[in-house]
Amino acid sequence: MTESLDLPESPEARESSVVADAPLAGVTVLDLTRLLPGPLAGLRLAELGAHVVKIEDTGAGDYAREMMLNDGEAPPSAFWRLLNRGKSVERLDLKRDSDRATFLDWVVRADVLLEGFRPGVMARLGFDYETLARLRPSLVMASITGYGQHGPMAQAAGHDINYIGYAGVLDQLGDSNDAPIVPNFQIGDLYGGGQAAVQAVLAALVAAQRTGRGRWLDVSMTHEVFRANLIPAVALHRQGHAPRAGADLLNGGVPCYQVYRTRDGRYMAVGALELKFWQTLCDVLGRSEWKARHWSLGQAIGGDDARALQAELAAVFASASQADWTLRFADADCCVTPVLRLEEAVTHALFAQAREALTP
Repeated sequence: MTESLDLPESPEARESSVVADAPLAGVTVLDLTRLLPGPLAGLRLAELGAHVVKIEDTGAGDYAREMMLNDGEAPPSAFWRLLNRGKSVERLDLKRDSDRATFLDWVVRADVLLEGFRPGVMARLGFDYETLARLRPSLVMASITGYGQHGPMAQAAGHDINYIGYAGVLDQLGDSNDAPIVPNFQIGDLYGGGQAAVQAVLAALVAAQRTGRGRWLDVSMTHEVFRANLIPAVALHRQGHAPRAGADLLNGGVPCYQVYRTRDGRYMAVGALELKFWQTLCDVLGRSEWKARHWSLGQAIGGDDARALQAELAAVFASASQADWTLRFADADCCVTPVLRLEEAVTHALFAQAREALTP
């Protein structure tokens, strides 16, 4: 059963629908996934011009339809609509013979299949990769899971917070007391799942075009995030342990790379890592005596002088509002910028062409 829905498209998806030479024009993707990681991968492929068919069961469908609804709001939710714009939706019961046949008809015409079930579910349905590849040898199938298809945790349940916890990433997202915070940005789902799957799919499509043979991609969100945990890994190799909050170059251990509170309770992001940027910052603040107090000139990272200078900088930034500081640094080339709230970011001129990406 094909569901008729008016799904708003992103600017990229709308452009792809009319531009025949969009990067993935002519590519058909079957998206069996739910919630966030897989649907994001399908969305990104749709934005590149692929024809993405979202296949949901005939019952509740994707759980995202009912998530984060306002009181009295009818589904599907903004969560579901944001992730599935630009796709067509097919409702199939994959345990019913007629719908199974319909699904296999789609497979014969498909280039990519995205699925996010626990390991073994596709095989129990009779849709393991070997079976599907006999029908479509060039098929690329990406299986997105928390912990991979094999190994001691393959069947374990999990969510983003669990994946980044195992990967040593949540430990690095520490507050001033060195306690992990709960981030409102799903690193495991978005990077380890969605974006990593897109990267793997695109590479596999190139190989399939060259050889005529597809492949089965095992995308483990936890493993992908673990592989990307590079900066703490540098410290691990250098000193035998990962740095604690405020003890290293990029996690608050230097005054030139820090977030400072302003008089009105807002924040400025200071990213003056390079000496030239730091010295320009000092000029803007009228503190030329600070120019030599920089990590590249020997200031100990996380040391006493670094902490003392952070306190001095904090006092300076607390003397004016975020708007005042934004104006003062607007024309200074030193990587000092406001920390915007999302409702401010969506109206900023920087995102004029991308604004609809966050409009369901």
